[in-house]
Amino acid sequence: MARAVTAWVLRALPVARVAWLRTLVYLFVPLDVLVTTPWVARHDTAPSSLYRPLLADRVLHLPAPTSLLVHAVEIALLASALLAATGRAPRLLGTAVGLLYLEWMLLAMSYGKVDHDRFAFLVVLAVLPTAGRARHDDAATSEAAGFALRCTGLAVVATYLLSVVAKARFGGGLPHWLDSAVFVRAVLRRGTVLGTPLLHHVWVLQAGQYALVLLELAAPLLLVLRGRWLYLLVAGYVAFHLMTWGCIGIVFLPHLVCLLALLPLERLRVTVPVLVPALP
Repeated sequence: MARAVTAWVLRALPVARVAWLRTLVYLFVPLDVLVTTPWVARHDTAPSSLYRPLLADRVLHLPAPTSLLVHAVEIALLASALLAATGRAPRLLGTAVGLLYLEWMLLAMSYGKVDHDRFAFLVVLAVLPTAGRARHDDAATSEAAGFALRCTGLAVVATYLLSVVAKARFGGGLPHWLDSAVFVRAVLRRGTVLGTPLLHHVWVLQAGQYALVLLELAAPLLLVLRGRWLYLLVAGYVAFHLMTWGCIGIVFLPHLVCLLALLPLERLRVTVPVLVPALP
């Protein structure tokens, strides 16, 4: 079994897919830092009494957030991500982005709230440097590319499956969670013009809870399906996240970026000669 698992994880996959994924991931980092989660930078003035360091902070003895530390990490992360998106020095710059983004997330999540949509994104940042150099027009396959893409796919699937585990563990058991008013409470707290009218049709929200768990339990199919069935399943997950965004204003953008690792990005034929120069 160990040999079979190893062969699956290290199965050669297109190098060009890694190149496209790397560009999209590293270009998303500035968008995430400046647009989707700009509140992280405001922790530079947050009261120290609110700071509750995560386990990684405590194990590594990382310093508490200060104005200098927060903004130094922010600037370094933005610069390294833009440089890494060019494809130059993929191991050096990719490692820098991964470590800086991890610190950025520790600064963000040490105040009582941990977002699980960052798990797969942290994994992809960790494994992309291991793939080495990759060109967008490279027709070759490699085990290094396969390793990076497989690990990302596994992290995406684990995010969904562990969400079910969390519902069973902290939601009073899975049957109780399914029959609870979780979606009703979410709409009451964060309802939008699309979500609030659903309060008049509670059965829709109740059915949505069952549909969500079924969708999360189906996640392993992302690793085995091919062709149109894979595209349909990925579209289903994207539709779910867009619906969540439309109804309660929550969207898992980093996670959606990682879903791209499951798609044949190597078929893209767009050239970006300035941003992604040819590599020797």
